[in-house]
Amino acid sequence: MSSPHTTDTTPTATGARRAVARLATEILAPWVWVLGLPLVVAWQATGHQFGATLLWGLIVGVTGSVVPMIVIVRGAKKGAWDGHHVTNREGRIVPFAACIGSLAVGWVALILGDAPHQMISLAAAMLLTLVVSLLITFGAKYKVSLHGAVAAGAVVILAVVYNPWALVLTLLVVWVNWSRVVLRDHTTGQVLLGTVVGLIAGGGGYWVLEQMLG
Repeated sequence: MSSPHTTDTTPTATGARRAVARLATEILAPWVWVLGLPLVVAWQATGHQFGATLLWGLIVGVTGSVVPMIVIVRGAKKGAWDGHHVTNREGRIVPFAACIGSLAVGWVALILGDAPHQMISLAAAMLLTLVVSLLITFGAKYKVSLHGAVAAGAVVILAVVYNPWALVLTLLVVWVNWSRVVLRDHTTGQVLLGTVVGLIAGGGGYWVLEQMLG
């Protein structure tokens, strides 16, 4: 016969597990990475110039994160999709279009503004990740995890820009991928595929572009 302690603590443990998963899903969401990563890359790319870091970092952050999130949150409030993470695959076409369109404008602004090549490469790698994810989501009809893709790509980019020690942040990729599965927003296959897309299109794309432009 089960003890009273076992019966009482099981729901609490489940609730705590979901709470930790929810925390990871929110603080390591794509929009958070896309807003913060450009500033970190710009700091190195501009030789630690505060004003230039804000300028180039915010161009990518605002067009890649803030503008799309305004569209996504407003759409969620109107019931156009199921929430700000857009977990239903069919509802992702407009959010993808908003992300790609807005970030493309930012990328053009970087080129026309003669931004550091690292920032141009960063925006291009982000665009590539979005386009590949879009093709998988609607071409193969498989809901690739953008949480996994963006997090994995960001970690590789940080390792390229700074040093390999940044790869310790892979633990954050594992955490956020775990969270998406625990919350049943993605399957294990979907988060693993997202991670591969991020590694190749995001991180790998950035590295290749830097070999060409650097």
